[in-house]
Amino acid sequence: MKMFRGKFFIFFVTLFALVGCNSAASGDKENTIKVTTTIAQIGDIAENVGGEKVTVESLMGPGIDPHLYQASQGDIRKLNDAEIIFYNGLRLEGRMGDILNKMSESKPTIAVGEAVPTKLLLEDDDETDKMDPHIWFDISLWLFAVEEVKNSLIELDGENADFYEENASAYIKELKELDKYAKEQISAIPEESRVLVTAHDAFKYFGEAYGMEVTGLQGLSTDAEFGLNDVRSIIDLLVERDIKAVFVESSISEDSINAVVKGAESRGHSVEIGGELYSDAMGTKGTETGTYLGMFRHNIDTIVNALK
Repeated sequence: MKMFRGKFFIFFVTLFALVGCNSAASGDKENTIKVTTTIAQIGDIAENVGGEKVTVESLMGPGIDPHLYQASQGDIRKLNDAEIIFYNGLRLEGRMGDILNKMSESKPTIAVGEAVPTKLLLEDDDETDKMDPHIWFDISLWLFAVEEVKNSLIELDGENADFYEENASAYIKELKELDKYAKEQISAIPEESRVLVTAHDAFKYFGEAYGMEVTGLQGLSTDAEFGLNDVRSIIDLLVERDIKAVFVESSISEDSINAVVKGAESRGHSVEIGGELYSDAMGTKGTETGTYLGMFRHNIDTIVNALK
C-alpha cells in the first residue's frame, strides 16, 4: 500500500511539473511580440534581430510567388493578430496592397524596401516610375531592411533596445561576410561567361552588385506575359554569346526555361539547366536554404559551379 501511495505521489509530482513547464513555455510565447511578414526573407531578418523576444510568421513559404499571391482568410487573421507587420513594398506584394494599407491604420505596418534610398533603386525597363522590388539580391541594400526592422522593433519595445541592437550588429556582420564571399566566388567565373539567364528578371540588383549581365524571360513581375519574341531573343543571346547554362527558379514553373533550352538545341546550340535558384521565395524552413544566408550562398555556389 505504501509503495502504491509513493508511486501515486511521484505520478502527480511529474504531472504537475509537466503542466508547469508547458505553462511556462506558453507564457514565454505569449509574452513575445507577434510579428507577421509577407516574404520569408523579411521573416529571417525579424527572427535574427528579434531573437526570443519575437514570434515570427511569414505568409509566403517555399515555392510561393509574391507577385501573384492573394491573401487567404487565414492570412488576414495572422495580420490582424500581429502587433507589427513587415512587408517588402515597391509593389512586390501587388495583390495585397489594399489589405496592407488597411492594416496600417491600426498597427505598425512597415515596407522595408522603402528604407532603401531611391537613388539606389533600379527602375523597371518596361514600366515608368516603377522600381525593381528584388532588393534582397544586393546585400548592401538589404542592410537597409535590417536597420528598418531593428528600428521598428526598438520603437515598439524600447526596453529591449540594446538586445535588438546587439542582434542586428551580429547579423549585419554575417551578411557582410557573405557579401565578400559572393564577390570572391563570382570573380572566379571568366568575364565573358558572367551571364545569368533566368525565368524572370529578379536578379538585376545581383548583377549590379556582383558584376554579372542578367536577363530574364519575363519582366520584373511574373504577372507579365512573355511571348515568342521574348523566347527567340533569349535563344539569340545564348547562341551568339555561346552561353552554356540557364537557371530555373524555385517559385516559377520550369516550362518557360525548358522552351528556351529546346529552342537553342534546335539551332545546334547545347544549353544545360545550371541548377535551381531561389529568387522570390526561400527554401523549406529548418533547412539551410530556409535561411537568407543559406539561400544566398546556395545561389552563389550554383551559379559559379555552372558557369565557371
